[in-house]
Amino acid sequence: MLKAGVLGAGHLGKIHLRLLQESNRYDLVGFYDSNKDYGKEIAAQFGYRQFDTIEELLENVDMVDVVTPTTFHFENAKQVIKAGKHLFVEKPITSTVEEAQELLQLAKDYNVKGQVGHVERFNPAFKSVKDEISNTMFIEAHRLAEFNPRGTDVPVVLDLMIHDIDAILSVVKSKVKHVSASGVSVISDTPDIANARIEFENGCVANLTASRISLKNMRKARFFQKDAYISVDFLTKKCEVVKMKDAPEQPGDFDMILQNAEGVKKQIYFDNPEVTENNAILDELETFADAIENNTTPIVTLEQGAEALRVAKLIINEF
Repeated sequence: MLKAGVLGAGHLGKIHLRLLQESNRYDLVGFYDSNKDYGKEIAAQFGYRQFDTIEELLENVDMVDVVTPTTFHFENAKQVIKAGKHLFVEKPITSTVEEAQELLQLAKDYNVKGQVGHVERFNPAFKSVKDEISNTMFIEAHRLAEFNPRGTDVPVVLDLMIHDIDAILSVVKSKVKHVSASGVSVISDTPDIANARIEFENGCVANLTASRISLKNMRKARFFQKDAYISVDFLTKKCEVVKMKDAPEQPGDFDMILQNAEGVKKQIYFDNPEVTENNAILDELETFADAIENNTTPIVTLEQGAEALRVAKLIINEF
């Protein structure tokens, strides 16, 4: 079992601590939190070992899970990599693209594995249809959340929209050509609602909306491609695949048939893959263990995390 340590024991850090402890792939050694008094409370409540320094934690582990605020990701991750330890870092990978690029080089120099916590890649609804998404030409994504003061220190693009940016980049096999966007600050110092249009070199267009001041939560993405429509509800973990094929010569009574102006007939049918329930955070952590032990490429690489951040920054710079 890989010896794991956690940096940061806040809201998400506590979830990671619990899952690492439950996992049969990791041996949770302990954690470090810069708030020593808070750390003592967590250690006393859950029985985790609290380390006095990051250096002491690094001496006792094989892998470190960085779940600190984004502003600390770069320094924390750099320290982990320079200690020769494998790195799992929550999204976004760093605060700036330059910091992300430096981490990529460091990971190569020190020959360590790295993965970024873009958890929606492991959402069971997205996983079940990901292979169905090919040559998609239009994507629409909505990620709306009720207001929560936690996370308002960064623009909504880095807080919420980056989930959809990463998911879209993982299925569109083309480079980003152009970005246009608008954002509005309503209750925070940074934009709380944003809309972005991403155009790819292959002609695909993605329209993304993110808000953290909505009256209800929504996390949906729709993918349109020739002869198929694919819908993913990340929140309810449900998906829908609607496909078209040439209509049969003799349609059945219940067949859904469309006919265009040229007289071409198409049959609409549903092909919904089975969604297998999972714990997405546990999945991402355990697949990282697979990558370390088998010396394979992590599912969400540092390079991909850096590219998601680069596109997010392009969007933010449009405001």
